Parts: sequence; structure tokens; C-alpha cells
Amino acid sequence: MTRRRLLGAALAVGAAVPMGVARPAWAASTAAGPVRLTLPVPTGPYPVGTVPMHLVDASRPDPVAGPGQHRELMASVWYPARKAEDLPRAPWMTQGALRAFLADAGFPLDPALGPLTAGHVGAPVHRTGHRLPVIVYSHGSGSHRGDHTIMVQELASHGYAVVTVDHTHDTFTEFPDGRVVTPDDFPMYPRDFAADLRFLLDCVEELAAGHNPDVDGKPLPQGLLGALDPRCIGAFGWSKGGTATALTMLADQRVRAGLSIDGPMQPTITADLDRPFMMMTAVFTRAAMPDVEEFWTHLRGWRLDIQADGAIHNSYGDNATLIPQAGKILGMTDQQIQDWIGTLDPARAVRIQQAYPLAFFDLYLRHRGQGHLLDGPCAAFPEVKFLQ
Repeated sequence: MTRRRLLGAALAVGAAVPMGVARPAWAASTAAGPVRLTLPVPTGPYPVGTVPMHLVDASRPDPVAGPGQHRELMASVWYPARKAEDLPRAPWMTQGALRAFLADAGFPLDPALGPLTAGHVGAPVHRTGHRLPVIVYSHGSGSHRGDHTIMVQELASHGYAVVTVDHTHDTFTEFPDGRVVTPDDFPMYPRDFAADLRFLLDCVEELAAGHNPDVDGKPLPQGLLGALDPRCIGAFGWSKGGTATALTMLADQRVRAGLSIDGPMQPTITADLDRPFMMMTAVFTRAAMPDVEEFWTHLRGWRLDIQADGAIHNSYGDNATLIPQAGKILGMTDQQIQDWIGTLDPARAVRIQQAYPLAFFDLYLRHRGQGHLLDGPCAAFPEVKFLQ
């Protein structure tokens, strides 16, 4: 089952869920109003701001759009903000994209009931006199740039600028003119995702130099131009996006540290990588996947492979909290929810995905320790195993 059908089936009340769940009412009224899914609040000291960007890579033709058309992408920048409280919070997905996402799963519920993020749209950037370290993010197959919002907004709340992107033709996305693009039959490979990430790095350099890469000239939040540090960049991705993260680092020295979240590392990667790389594995483990093991042998810099007991492919991401909430509305049993997200406790899954990526990027982009969280097993996270 594709990523979109997995999460969409859980979110879409009454969808053809392969577990025989009956169809209760999603929007059943409560004293507080219609039911809405929620995301956990980030733990950092800063409020979070976010802004979408419409980008076109003029160096790459779009093989689907037709002659003369170039690679068109939607991206978002997340960052530490100030004076954010009175500004609206960004949705997890835009309404058009979410409507298509859920319709693809078989139930076009009201997208207004989708979760809100902690990101305040257009909030001014919190500037401290130092440029912001940057992290770029790549989603999995058939997913979207909001798929790991828990991690993204956590990093932003601790002072990072995080740039996320929808990989057009393998995603659900909505452009400013109202066009909604969904996954199609044109194959998108990890190398295509990596090309998008490298273009995103170019856009980071433009922003750092004080130029706006948005093709529509949309005004950016106060303080964003010139705020990013192009010499301090990391990357992370889930599944196919994890493989793309590795390929990006191999092709582009601008990325100083990379994190793969259960990436399959296919096709086989045989080139050496000399910079820090961390893997959070679940299903695509070195023991189960020869391609992951082969990639591991080519990591010549600092490396780490961790695995949480009870985690499956969908445990490290927004699924960990959204599916249990949807399950309550659906009337799903605990076993049925575990079939979607594993036996790792959802609250623990959230804390793991907030703590470990932050510790990794703090260590290798900011040279800050996190209580030696990456040194080995610790009492605070007894379910996290360090794989040798």
C-alpha cells in the first residue's frame, strides 16, 4: 500500500479500510465543535513561522508538463519566529491538496477538519545576530511535504530554518493558481528527488544572498532574506526521501550532515560518503536489506544506526499521532491501530522523533551536545537500540 493510501485510509472516515472498520461520523459534533486532528506542540523556546514558496527550476525540463515547461515545485520554509501569536496557523496540507489526498483514499471528507500545525503563516523571523542553520527535507513516495511536520516544527522551534518540498508527480500538492497535482504514472526515482533537493539548496543560497526565489514574487516574511546560513546545511528524508538524502550528499558538498528515516537505499549505493550520517531504521534495516547494509559499509565519517522497539515503517512521522486519533473516531481496536503504526507507544514515538534528529543536527551543524543522547542507550529512551 502506498504512503498516501495508508494515511489517507486512516484519516478518511468510512474509506475502504482493509480492516473491516465500520463507518462512524467523522464530524460528529461535540461540545467543543467538530472533531479535528491535532499535532503535538514543539518543545523549543521559539514560536514557529512558516511561508510557502512557488519555485521553478529553469535548468530542468518537466517531462510530463510538455515542451517548454520546466520543473515546478511547491516548498515551505519553517523558522523560529517572533510576534507570531496573532497570525493564523498553517494547515498540515492546503485544502485542495488534502481534498485530493483523501479522495484518492476513497473518502473526500471536508479538508477543513485536517490538523493545524504550530507554524504561524508569515510571522517575522526571530533574528539573534547569527544566521540560521538550514535543513532540507524530502518526503516518501506518494506523500507530501507536510508528512513529517512534527520533526520539522520541532527543529524550527529550536532555531533551525527547515525547507520542505513537494516532489511533483510523486506527491499531492497545490499551486498558487489553484492547480492540484497528484501522483501520476510517470516514474520518480530517488535521484529525481535528490535533484529537487539540490535545486532547493540553490534556493537557500538565493535567500541567504537576499534574493527571493519565489517565481510569483510573493513577499516573504520580515527578516527571512539574508537570515539563512548557506555554509551550515543538513538534510533528512523518509523512505525514498531518505535514499534521496544520501544521494544528495554524495553529489553535493553543501550538505554537511544527513539523516535517513527508514530509507531503503535502493538502487544500491556503492560510493563512499565522508560526512556524518545517521539512520533511524524500522523495516529497512541492515539485517533485512542488503542495500542498506551495503550503504552502511560506505559511510566513512561518523555514523549511527538506531531502531526503536516496536517501530515499523510508519512509526517515525506524523502517522504516529494522527492515526491513533483517527482510530478513536473510526472505532478501531488497539490491534488495528498497531497494524498501521506498530507497537511503539505513540507518545514515545513523538518524543523520539523530536529528540534524536535535533540531537544529531545540533551536534553536527551547531557543535552542541545533547546530554550525550547519541553516545549510546540511555534511561530516558529505553526503547531505542543502538545497532552496531
